[in-house]
Amino acid sequence: MSRIAVIIDEGFEDSEYQKPAQVLEEAGHQIIHVGLKEGAQVSGKNKSAQAHIDEAVTDASVEDFDALFIPGGMSPDHLRADPQAVSFVKDFVDSGKPVFSICHAPQLLINAQVLEGRKITGWKSIVQDIKNAGAEFVDKEVVEDRNIISSRCPDDIPAFNSRILKKLQQLENTRQAAEKT
Repeated sequence: MSRIAVIIDEGFEDSEYQKPAQVLEEAGHQIIHVGLKEGAQVSGKNKSAQAHIDEAVTDASVEDFDALFIPGGMSPDHLRADPQAVSFVKDFVDSGKPVFSICHAPQLLINAQVLEGRKITGWKSIVQDIKNAGAEFVDKEVVEDRNIISSRCPDDIPAFNSRILKKLQQLENTRQAAEKT
């Protein structure tokens, strides 16, 4: 199954992290928390969820992961101030590997300068930021454009989870087919 980097910092939206992470783990995928400091404990803004940082972003390599998940909340805003976090996200998008973005996560994609010419969704307060980054904002519960899958808010989590699981299954099918040849 897939190894999924979750780039996360203080103030993430609890449900936007917990529910997708739970679904991914239940499907057999491995979650690796990537953050600013290995060993740190970060909390969600509602304090109902915590994440232990498994790997510092300075040590993380896109090659070690199959997909990237960016929860929303205040975490993306904190992370976009860190050049290493921004570089990691940019490299991930540029690699063509799947990137899962929800709510405020496009803030990190904006700083990585990877949204120009794409369609994406996100939280309503960052619509203008998304447009200013050269992307087309689409007001739908899930938007998929090339390797980025995005959703707007916690209400969209069921559709978001369904789409990311489908994308990961496609990756697995492609991997298995390549192994048979």
